[in-house]
Amino acid sequence: MFVASADLVSPWRFQAHPEVWLLVAFVLGAYFYAVRVIGPVVVKSGPVITKRQRNAFIAGILLLWLSSDWPVHDLAEEYLYSMHMFQHMALSYFMPPLVLLAIPKWMFDAVFGFGITRRVINWLSKPVVAGVVFNVVVMITHIPLLVNQSVNNGLLHYSLHILLVVTALLVWLPICGPDEQRQLKSGGKMIYLFLMSVVPTVPAAWLTFAEGAVYKHYDIAVRVWGLSVTTDQQVAGAIMKTGGAVFLWSIVVFLFFKRFSAGFLDAQSYRKDSTADNQVLTYQDVTDAFGRVAPVKEPNVKN
Repeated sequence: MFVASADLVSPWRFQAHPEVWLLVAFVLGAYFYAVRVIGPVVVKSGPVITKRQRNAFIAGILLLWLSSDWPVHDLAEEYLYSMHMFQHMALSYFMPPLVLLAIPKWMFDAVFGFGITRRVINWLSKPVVAGVVFNVVVMITHIPLLVNQSVNNGLLHYSLHILLVVTALLVWLPICGPDEQRQLKSGGKMIYLFLMSVVPTVPAAWLTFAEGAVYKHYDIAVRVWGLSVTTDQQVAGAIMKTGGAVFLWSIVVFLFFKRFSAGFLDAQSYRKDSTADNQVLTYQDVTDAFGRVAPVKEPNVKN
């Protein structure tokens, strides 16, 4: 995208993005139609969606809109690579799990069926395959030549975003996908997320310790918030390393305590057992208890 020099003095100028509004409207309409029209036909008993799924969808669609529209998109595309990194983190780490948590299994089955498309998705969402593909995409999207070209080419820019989101969805399917039978066990999820937090350290370290401007597109005279081009790159590296690691490790900690503290609170509770009120100690209970105790033999004492 070519930016006139007169516009560079106003980084906060409003820019309309009707393509983003259409995308958000389409996703909202498709989800609403599925829940209102398809759901009642498919789901014979119980709620079509749960409150948790509804809230996850609202959070996911808001994150999609905020990270793709003005001002985040424009700052990320024209001024700050750190904002560009934040946008990628939102689209690949934060939004995908919310979207998957919002989709009930009946909706997933209705969209993808059980044919070849479903088999392809199942293969691509295998932890090793999905992890390798996603991290390769992450590495590719940080190549300076590609970044400099994408921010000046709208079609390429959105294509890379679509590729990033699709591969991110595949990565999160073994963690919180609609089909629970294809999810990893708790231990597998923790190992998987740990490995996913390690790989981004490579480009993050490269950005943090690079000398000079890695991405020439962002080496411009107008500096938003007074960030130099080097500081901007270092902030981007910190967002990629710290933001992603903190988010993934928070999930690992949650899974750890959920797995190993199951039933701990109930076992340590001092609350009165409600069933104890109905148990009355009787004389027969006492007699039976003493009857089960073996008599004590007196020791033989020799004079």
